Amino acid sequence: MRTPLALMLLASLTACASKLPDPDPRLAWIDIAPEPSDTLMANRLDDKRWDDGRYYQVMPGKHELELRYQFEVGGAGGGFGMNAEPSRITCYMELHYDRFEAGKRYRVEARNAANQPMAWLYDEHRNVLARHEIFPRCGPF
Repeated sequence: MRTPLALMLLASLTACASKLPDPDPRLAWIDIAPEPSDTLMANRLDDKRWDDGRYYQVMPGKHELELRYQFEVGGAGGGFGMNAEPSRITCYMELHYDRFEAGKRYRVEARNAANQPMAWLYDEHRNVLARHEIFPRCGPF
């Protein structure tokens, strides 16, 4: 009885972790790389909903990437929240880049410094190509 149950559980877990598609050499590939304690996902591409939060694959040229970034804040501050549990903040951030190239790989990273989220777009050599410059939309949503 336990073996079939264990196999069903294992099969259901593997369905959630689908394999990334192979990069198309005619497109630019953008990896999404969160910090271990945070969540960073591809959300929109050129103002259209993006289906897979783990990467973007785009035509060469100019694009706007919207990212959904979650991180933990507070919990140990003074005042009324002195014994409060940490809470998660969700921010939506945009990166703009004009020169995506076919067959190239890019990487987006985000960090939270003093509750101020920041994001960067890097090329294959870790050169910064774009920074998140618009004040992010953040809240407990």
